[in-house]
Amino acid sequence: MTGSSAAAETRWGFLGAGKMASALIRGMIRAGVVDPSAVAISDPMPEAREAMAAEGVVACGSNAEVAARCDVLVLAVKPQAMGAALEELAGGGRGKLVVSVAAGISVASLAAGLGPGARVVRVMPNTPALVGEGAAAYCLGPGVSPEDEALVLRLLESVGIARRVPEGLMDAATGLCGSGPAFVYAMIEALSDGGVRMGLPRDLATAMAAQTVLGAARMVLETGLHPGVLKDQVTSPGGTTIAGLHALERGALRATLIDAVQAATQRSAELAGDR
Repeated sequence: MTGSSAAAETRWGFLGAGKMASALIRGMIRAGVVDPSAVAISDPMPEAREAMAAEGVVACGSNAEVAARCDVLVLAVKPQAMGAALEELAGGGRGKLVVSVAAGISVASLAAGLGPGARVVRVMPNTPALVGEGAAAYCLGPGVSPEDEALVLRLLESVGIARRVPEGLMDAATGLCGSGPAFVYAMIEALSDGGVRMGLPRDLATAMAAQTVLGAARMVLETGLHPGVLKDQVTSPGGTTIAGLHALERGALRATLIDAVQAATQRSAELAGDR
């Protein structure tokens, strides 16, 4: 059986139907990875269940019901709620491929709560998956087969890109790609503020700032050039860009962003102890 046909025949279950889970589900459906009827979800919020049911997904009344219906179980609950979710499953993860998108919770902790035979993949996606431009890191637990990994990649690549990392780097991936969109939104807002400060209308300034960030990101990904090389290509001697870069250096922009990723990484590592 090919990876594509295996994915198409797989029954998926999601504990939690919030923004991240709904982005992954909609991405799989849009990419033809799965039929909506092969997806089951549970969520304590009626609005979340109703929104998914309207798209043909099976809305269940309990986590245990979702686990009983699926081949791949996606844990999309908040880290602080993971303990209760695993207790409700009552061993329903035995023998299944289980994908966790909860920050800070180790493969070993998940496996202990799921019961014998669960094959665990830990994933950190991000919210741009909502528009098909996500970035995800993942790591594999013991017993996960190449076929299991292919299924997870089909899920993640339906909403963006995915890269495998050692589990020891998952908190760093959380600090970068999990929290990073918020840092970029703050940058876009600040660039827009700069445009308004210099006389541009707000809607024009925001659109130009967002498109500038999008275009710059695509240049990095599509050219394969180091960001520093691309920066130098824009920077003429004595020109406007070097004047602006000088201001960024005075404001310690790069050091501040590094500190932000470090702080988010440290918080991800702390989350396991907060449950």
